[in-house]
Amino acid sequence: MNKFLIVIKNSFRNFGLRISIQDKILFSRHLAVMAKAGLPLLESLRMIQQETKSRSMLKILKQVISDVSNGQFLSASLERYKDLFGDLFVNIIRVGESAGILAENLNYLADELKKKKELRSRVVSALIYPAIIFIATLGITIMLMVFIFPKIIPVFQNLNAKLPATTQFLINFSSFLTNKGIMLLIGLVVLFVIWSLLLKVNKIKYFYHKILLFLPIFGGVSRDLNLANFTRTLGLTLKSGIRVVEALNITAQSLSNLVYKKELMQIAEEVTKGAAVSPYLTKHRRLFPSMVSQMVAVGETSGNLSETLLYLSDFYDSEVTETTKNLASTLEPLIMVVMGAMVGFIAIAIITPIYEITQNI
Repeated sequence: MNKFLIVIKNSFRNFGLRISIQDKILFSRHLAVMAKAGLPLLESLRMIQQETKSRSMLKILKQVISDVSNGQFLSASLERYKDLFGDLFVNIIRVGESAGILAENLNYLADELKKKKELRSRVVSALIYPAIIFIATLGITIMLMVFIFPKIIPVFQNLNAKLPATTQFLINFSSFLTNKGIMLLIGLVVLFVIWSLLLKVNKIKYFYHKILLFLPIFGGVSRDLNLANFTRTLGLTLKSGIRVVEALNITAQSLSNLVYKKELMQIAEEVTKGAAVSPYLTKHRRLFPSMVSQMVAVGETSGNLSETLLYLSDFYDSEVTETTKNLASTLEPLIMVVMGAMVGFIAIAIITPIYEITQNI
């Protein structure tokens, strides 16, 4: 009960605070450099505070400096901001403090966060151009149907001529958008809100995440992305000195996909009973490809599991990057064809009746 009250209290305290992955990278990197140089922790935190521009980070650092001044460990102070920094960040700092390798662990953390940020940026960069084309196509179509086409409709109606099916369809669709467009927009917003609320129900969210993993084309990207995050986080936690069961639980909490989260928590239970990680992975090849289970088995046998996992994370990073590039290259011409077809359909629907009328004069 006390733990629950602490979580609620921290949530209210942290309301409105937002820190980016770049803030975390800079904080861990700067603190690592200063710790390695032998500067006292309190002095290092004050220097970082002077260089920080983020308002949220300034507020957090003010509290952290106060806590450390009063004798708290850095990890204990950051614990109250766990919902912002995440379990991984706090626990790696905690292990670094207890083992006397804080600078080393902070560098590990900064490196892996940077890789995660770069992967996210590459995925967004690859998909942003097709997204812009799609939005532009949709915008042009709506503009033609709502603002341009209604001005041409009276001309056709005054001619009392039989209109082609394409033109009649556009007239009906344009009238619908003009008269019911606001209602349609409100309906879409309501559906979006309902869907967002439904996703807060864990069973529905789990089912949705499962569907995402097995969609054609996009499912492969989703699986590789989750595998990259899973192997990177588990590799980093093990490398920083955290025990396997705790590392698995921390990794599970850091993943957004509920399917992988559940699987990792199950693996942690199996390891608690004395089992190795690789046999479980072998039994669930739809989520963990044979390469993952085989490499993990080799890592467990050689006692070099953390390095093996970090190698796998780099491999899946490159897989995600390559797949998203190929996907973007495929989507761009496809969207252009769809855009041309839509604009061409509208042009034909407008020109055809005019041509037929002029032919009959």
